[in-house]
Amino acid sequence: MGLLDELDKYSEEWIENFLEKVTGERIEEILKKEELTLEDYLSLLSPAAKNYLEEMALRAHKKNLQHFGKTILLYTPLYISNYCVNECVYCGYNKNSGIPRKKLSLEEVDREARIISDKGIQHILLLSGESPVDTSMEYLEDVITVLKKYFQSIAIEIYPLKEEGYKRLVHKGVDGVTLYQEVYDREIYQRLHPKGPKRNYDYRIHALERAIKAGVASVNLGALLGLSDFRKEAFYTGVHSKYLLDQHPSVATSVSFPRMQPFLGGYQDIEPVADPDFVQILLAYKNFLPMTGITLSTREDASLRENLIPLGITKMSAGVTTAVGGHSSDQEKTEQFEISDNRSIEQVKKSILNKGYQPIFQDWVSL
Repeated sequence: MGLLDELDKYSEEWIENFLEKVTGERIEEILKKEELTLEDYLSLLSPAAKNYLEEMALRAHKKNLQHFGKTILLYTPLYISNYCVNECVYCGYNKNSGIPRKKLSLEEVDREARIISDKGIQHILLLSGESPVDTSMEYLEDVITVLKKYFQSIAIEIYPLKEEGYKRLVHKGVDGVTLYQEVYDREIYQRLHPKGPKRNYDYRIHALERAIKAGVASVNLGALLGLSDFRKEAFYTGVHSKYLLDQHPSVATSVSFPRMQPFLGGYQDIEPVADPDFVQILLAYKNFLPMTGITLSTREDASLRENLIPLGITKMSAGVTTAVGGHSSDQEKTEQFEISDNRSIEQVKKSILNKGYQPIFQDWVSL
């Protein structure tokens, strides 16, 4: 049974009916269990579970210590191009947004990489807009060759590739792939992606499996919270994550739950996800799949990020700019979205230490 079959087993109507029936007694029984099922996970996402966040936090903390210890891996994103052929209505890189477009030369990539590397970071996340012409395979291969001089681990967050494309980048040094489905609700997905290759829901949702077959060591997935009902989206993210874990147990799987943030020309039709709801999602997921990682980006503010560290976070970005060339250029920057945590890498490192955790700059080395 494939991924789409797994997702289709849980209709929106079924999820709504299930959530209405969850009781406090059910939550208490779940939190006593050693291993949780998908239905248990959905129960922890329910309104009834809001009264048990403290108990969920204690269990999540304990489980995370068993699998990850008291460590937080630090990484920095590097934006190399904001050219995009899609018309996603919620994104600042939208083809029709009118923002100034920029693509880094290899010399500029080298300068950005050197600045980041000099601050101690050894894990880099390479990002671009979705434009196979402007960020061609040949260009990406050249960029990765430059980055290999500075970093032990290179992950990519770019447009979905065929398996052969991922193989080419793995051969050059890529070991991780991040790709968000954005929204799992197919009807909403089609409405939010009116034109462009990203409109192909099925091609995108199978991309991480193609990357795994191509040899990547880690994958990171997630939904962009605010585009649809957060409980359903968090649940479908869990279904997707568990499927990859079951089918490819040797690959490190992690998730992110980014919340919509303002951007130039701002998309307004957002279903807000309050902080308590966001915390509930993270706790429910960590209780469900404690052996997988949770990545927390600078979309969240510094105080919240610091307080979430003991609750199952395993990876955090630091020293972030979402502008192309933003690490080295003093010119006016057009960012993909507004970040909320503007602290330096050193400041994030100190906050992690203050929480009694160890910031990790080099997790493992790809050979």
